[in-house]
Amino acid sequence: MAKVRKQRRVEKSCYDLAVERVEKCFDRFDKVVVSFSGGKDSTACLQIALDAATRRNALPLEVVSFDEEAIPPDTVEYMDRVSQRGDVNFRWYCIPIEHRNACSEKQPVWYTWGEEDRCKWVRELPSQAITNLPGFKRGMAIPDAIPLIYGPSMGNVCVIMGIRCQESMSRYRAVASKPASVTDDAFLGAFDGAKWITKAYPIYDWSTDDVWRAPGLMGWDYNRAYDVMEKAGIPRNRQRCAPPFGEQPIRGLHTFKTCWPGLWSKMVGRVAGAATAARYANTGLYGCGLSDEDLPLGKTWQQHTLDLISRLEESAKPEVADAVSMLMRMHRGRTNDALPDDEPHPLSGYCWKFICVVAKVGSNKFGRQTQKVNSKAILARRKNGILS
Repeated sequence: MAKVRKQRRVEKSCYDLAVERVEKCFDRFDKVVVSFSGGKDSTACLQIALDAATRRNALPLEVVSFDEEAIPPDTVEYMDRVSQRGDVNFRWYCIPIEHRNACSEKQPVWYTWGEEDRCKWVRELPSQAITNLPGFKRGMAIPDAIPLIYGPSMGNVCVIMGIRCQESMSRYRAVASKPASVTDDAFLGAFDGAKWITKAYPIYDWSTDDVWRAPGLMGWDYNRAYDVMEKAGIPRNRQRCAPPFGEQPIRGLHTFKTCWPGLWSKMVGRVAGAATAARYANTGLYGCGLSDEDLPLGKTWQQHTLDLISRLEESAKPEVADAVSMLMRMHRGRTNDALPDDEPHPLSGYCWKFICVVAKVGSNKFGRQTQKVNSKAILARRKNGILS
């Protein structure tokens, strides 16, 4: 009797899975929107969504972009090419979105296209720029602006975003921890403050290699800024096109100086501390020197942070704890997601690893103060003949 062999399951490629996820978005929601930054990840989302919309005769595809001003000229050129396509309805917003500036304590935030800083803009407004958004107020971030564009009257809205687990381990854990019954929908997430909007991450399980393999195989157009960074020897996992002034991106600030000197000459004057940060951002001076080697074995960054605070002198704990609490409040002001451990959250930009820097700097600061006080006490005791 012939043996009966069990059918071997053939795993689908990450591309096929992403296509299926985007198809689900079109099946379930009244309106599908692609959030487009001009980066490699949003490019993959855009192209897959365009293919799905074409198959469904649902063109033009809705695409929204929030221009972050201090971006490479190659990115601007690529966004312009996409905006000229006849199969997309491209909304190019140039409004004063609030961004973090980790280059300076005196100017902790900056506003893209802020009218008060018009003389400091690194480039002129694009011809397609939308500069007015009803309901938008100074200090809002991108998640605050999206519900103003796509309101409840549009029905159930799905916003496709190019966020990947490889760049955010907290996302990976969130997906992996879901029960098997909902794993197929793990790429979907709630949008804080807007119940009618759902976020979708169709390429959440793609690697950096996958993101670059797809354009080569599919012949997609892409942002040539990555070619410039490749020639400059910047590793692919560190190639970023977004403004590099935030806590995590600041480590790549020097790449703008190397790759786009003309742009860099204007970025220096755009936010306070940019020139100094480009030189010292990867040192302990800016608190960016933490590496996995600084983490005690078997500890998470959250545990290490709490340990550092617990070992502080009682007089020092309130100041450091207040600084940590402030960062936690800023995170909660952007999202209800738990604070990631070692990768910055895509909405708030914070993680426990960064907050650990605050605790470490505070520990060093008060440690030096204690050492200084103790040294003075020892000298005084010696002077009085108490010590030999």
